[in-house]
Amino acid sequence: MAANPYHPYGPANPYAPAPPPPRPARRPSRTTGPLLVTSTVTMGLMAGLFFTFDVSIMPGLARTDDRFYVEAMQNFNELIDNSGLFALVFIGAFVATTTAAVLDFRRGHRSPALWATVAATLYLVALLITFSVNIPLNMELAQLGDPAKVTDFALVDKFKGIWETTNIMRTLLCAAALGCLAHCLKLHGRATATVPAPAAPQAPPPHFPPYAPRTG
Repeated sequence: MAANPYHPYGPANPYAPAPPPPRPARRPSRTTGPLLVTSTVTMGLMAGLFFTFDVSIMPGLARTDDRFYVEAMQNFNELIDNSGLFALVFIGAFVATTTAAVLDFRRGHRSPALWATVAATLYLVALLITFSVNIPLNMELAQLGDPAKVTDFALVDKFKGIWETTNIMRTLLCAAALGCLAHCLKLHGRATATVPAPAAPQAPPPHFPPYAPRTG
């Protein structure tokens, strides 16, 4: 009696296609994690700097006269503009965040890349406000010259109304970006915590000869 070709324990089909080899697991990037930590720290420093102006420096200067206000702000701006450390943090926060988003996206970690992109976008808006509003006002204040020789302090009211408002906006934007980066770090850690090993090939089922009834 011929063997039943549909028997579950019959011989394996020699013409069946071989299963595809398992894809090699991607190794986690050694650069993205440190970049995310760097971007989180620098973003926190920027948010803290803007927040300090909001809650202490500007309210404290508001209690002084216009001449002292101009002199203090001129000194603050001069020190910040000539600080290499500030420039490194100020620009580094955007560069590190953007680079981390690109690397995570290329690694296939879409969720961390998305949150890093949102953080970079929020900080980019803060940079645009800085370069379009705050820095021009700082330059106008510097052009007044020696506060002891200034007779018209009309610029001070404009400075207080616009500069302080936009600084609050920068604080909120940087704080939101910092929250996005904190969540991004958590997602990145989950995505790279364990790298799945390639699946081991399974052994074929045991082969039993087809059942043939006895005759005679």
